[in-house]
Amino acid sequence: MELVKIIVAIFLPPLGVFLQVGLGKHFWLNILLTLLGFIPGIVHAVWVIAKNK
Repeated sequence: MELVKIIVAIFLPPLGVFLQVGLGKHFWLNILLTLLGFIPGIVHAVWVIAKNK
């Protein structure tokens, strides 16, 4: 299941974070990072998924 979340995080970073932690501060931070630049959103999403296993 973690692999699926990481794949989702690469294409839709906020969705990957939402699947891992829900509507918390990491989700809103990821929305902001994704709007500022897609790559920072991806990096943050993968980090959140890897950290919260």
